[in-house]
Amino acid sequence: MTARAGNIDQNLIAANAQHRYEVRARDLPLSCPMPGMYLWNSHPKVFLPIEETGEAKCPYCGAEYVLAPKND
Repeated sequence: MTARAGNIDQNLIAANAQHRYEVRARDLPLSCPMPGMYLWNSHPKVFLPIEETGEAKCPYCGAEYVLAPKND
């Protein structure tokens, strides 16, 4: 395996950069950090149950997740 310099995906966002995230049904199952976030400087991945209440909070970083209404 060889390292490829300069192959960083610029579309990724910093993990835990926000304190509140709105997610949609297509984002489920929900995990923190979410796909599309850098993982190298984040906590271990944890899956969050959001389906029943529409809200979840990460036990590691405290990020709050809110499920968007289905009509969005």
